[in-house]
Amino acid sequence: MVFTAVQIADILEGEIEGDPEIAVHKLAKIEEGEKGSLTFLANPKYTSYIYTTKASITIVNKDFIPEQKLQTTLIKVDDAYKSFSKLLEYYNEVKNNKVGIEEPVFKTETVTYGANFYLGAFSYLGNKVRIGDNVKIYPNAYIGDNVSIGDNVVIFAGAKIYSETVIGNNCVVHSGVVIGADGFGFTPNKNGEFSKVPQTGNVILEDNVDVGAGTTIDRATLGSTILRKGVKLDNQIQIAHNVEIGENTVIAAQTGIAGSTKIGKRCMIGGQVGIVGHIVIGDNVRIQAQSGIGRNVKDNEVLQGSPALNYGEYNKSYVHFKNLPKIINRIDQLDKGTHGEQHK
Repeated sequence: MVFTAVQIADILEGEIEGDPEIAVHKLAKIEEGEKGSLTFLANPKYTSYIYTTKASITIVNKDFIPEQKLQTTLIKVDDAYKSFSKLLEYYNEVKNNKVGIEEPVFKTETVTYGANFYLGAFSYLGNKVRIGDNVKIYPNAYIGDNVSIGDNVVIFAGAKIYSETVIGNNCVVHSGVVIGADGFGFTPNKNGEFSKVPQTGNVILEDNVDVGAGTTIDRATLGSTILRKGVKLDNQIQIAHNVEIGENTVIAAQTGIAGSTKIGKRCMIGGQVGIVGHIVIGDNVRIQAQSGIGRNVKDNEVLQGSPALNYGEYNKSYVHFKNLPKIINRIDQLDKGTHGEQHK
């Protein structure tokens, strides 16, 4: 797609300094900008690059005053970083604004869908699937029976949405996601073998939830596995059966949460965190990467380590742990000195 400086300035409500008709068709870092590219300058430490960049258009703050001649056309805005982000959102909307049903696909006669619907080739829609307006389902997606999908949802290629799942408005489900697979429920019998416990619940994603590529969210044994409004999941996360995650909590990649754990609002959980089942984590909790959580966590705690300790206590303990060989050596020297005195 090609945009002129005038078109971009209209979108961002910016002011042009330079050629209003110059066009761009790609994005670039300011230090790597070349003809036909659009870039931005928000961090002052990159200011020197604006005098050497070959980018055709650069978005800058209104208070930027060049000290040398520029090769690039400027678009001046109140906040260059926010404006560039807004432009990325607009670009994605335009790029992904597909409409219509490609062939071949399979959908039952009981499927209902709203305006501006897109369904990619080789997708499957089961019985009584209900889909809202402005929904985009990319190729090779599987949508099981009785799934409900709200408005403005994007489901990328290869995602698998099992039966009875409920997806709210403005959600994004990335490629390779599996929502609604059976929870890990087995019970041992007298022979030491394991029998499967039927998983009869579902998964609910409330509004504005993002699910990263390769993430799996298991259906509940009974009731629902629930991700509340605004939850953001990174790639390759495992959410087990009957887990509940509170509003606006964000979780980084490779984290695993065991069954029936409840996580509060506005939590931030780092990568590769392991959380046991049947515990409660409060609101506004911060968990550092690679921590292991095996107990209930109160509101506002900051944790690190495995098993996780209070963040401040962990750092103090780590200083001693790092110095442990020196401490042991000093103890050995003292011990030798003591024994030497005893032999005199």
